[in-house]
Amino acid sequence: MRLTILGLGYVGTVTAACLAAQGHEVVGVDVDPIKVEALRCGHCPVVEPGLDEMVRDAVRIGRLRATSDTAAAVRQAELSLVCVGTPSRPDGSADLTQVRRVVEEIGLALADGDLPHTVVIRSTVPPGAVTHLLGPLLAERSGRRLGVSLDVAMCPEFLREGSGVRDFHAPPLLVIGGSDRAVAMLRELFDFLDCEVHTVPVEVAESIKYSCNAFHAVKVAFANEMSRLLRRAGVDSREVMNVFVRDTDLNISPAYLRPGFAFGGSCLPKDLRSLLHLGRTYAVDLPLLTGVLSSNELVVRDLAERVLRRVEDRDPANRRVAMLGLSFKAETDDLRESPNVALAEYLLGKGVDLRIHDPIIKPARLTGSNLRHVQTRLPHLQRLLTDTAEEALDGAVVAILAYADESGRRALQAASPDTLFDLNGYYGRDIDTMPGYEGVGW
Repeated sequence: MRLTILGLGYVGTVTAACLAAQGHEVVGVDVDPIKVEALRCGHCPVVEPGLDEMVRDAVRIGRLRATSDTAAAVRQAELSLVCVGTPSRPDGSADLTQVRRVVEEIGLALADGDLPHTVVIRSTVPPGAVTHLLGPLLAERSGRRLGVSLDVAMCPEFLREGSGVRDFHAPPLLVIGGSDRAVAMLRELFDFLDCEVHTVPVEVAESIKYSCNAFHAVKVAFANEMSRLLRRAGVDSREVMNVFVRDTDLNISPAYLRPGFAFGGSCLPKDLRSLLHLGRTYAVDLPLLTGVLSSNELVVRDLAERVLRRVEDRDPANRRVAMLGLSFKAETDDLRESPNVALAEYLLGKGVDLRIHDPIIKPARLTGSNLRHVQTRLPHLQRLLTDTAEEALDGAVVAILAYADESGRRALQAASPDTLFDLNGYYGRDIDTMPGYEGVGW
């Protein structure tokens, strides 16, 4: 393909050299004349292991060139990859000045032609930027309609400085969001990569890079926060983490990384509080772990407030709400620190007429700390429970689905309440497509 790479920083130069090495004709564009001149002479404009030789070879055989003339480069290409920076503004927001400028220049360059062209955003931009800002700007400046002879896509990069060439050839993910034509072109461009292609909506493609980097930051902070605490307790945190990462079922795995309702139960909240107390004992500040509990409480409160708004919007005189599932997870009667119990308590305190169905919960069988917890939080549980899901849903304007067996799901579909809040999102399209469906975080 004939490609234009806009931005010759770490991402752009690695991308340009690696794609030229695959046989593509690549023109790198940058406003910095020093970078342009360096690349023209076969010198790598950035320091990156293994890149000097790749740039030199690609320039020597004529597959890689550089220019400051955006218009000329774009007019000769069928694909433009935007790789300019999006640094932080003083308020923390992403500065899209360079991306906007480059997209505008691409659009103006395409205004006088009619050959099909695809613009790919590889810069890290916030969700919605491509659809609501960059795409319309590109269409306006080019005078073309998106999807006719002009396409735009989001294809985030996952290159780390210091290992950029290796990461380019062995990416953890290849994510593409865009039109069918843009997706097909990028699949062809990257068909030499031995990795799964994830075709997703544009906003999802934009969000994945942010999610990855945020999680990486959390992992670093978690390991360091635990080490500050464990050092004071006389524990070698390196040994702890060496064993910690060997658990690939729960610790280093997809486990728990699924949007849903708050965590609860007899272990997680208790042990977090114990660690925080240990931190206070040793005068060690643990902001990350403290924030975990606060974040968990916000999930419950946010949903409670959404439920109350739906009740008020529908009919303030009818405050009937049905909840399917009460314990902290399905197939158990453990109510200790269940977020569903906390939600029920909050709603009752706001005057909601709540009915609960949980086929596992039998008040007469609750004992010990489990019984004491529910007596403290929901002293009138017996009055709230119904024998069937149909009874709980009868007359309810809002339903909350924590979990339900097959008969409970059938009853939910038959009742078809005005609003359904799905707390976990794992029942599939039969539930997702119900009228009034809302997820907790989707």
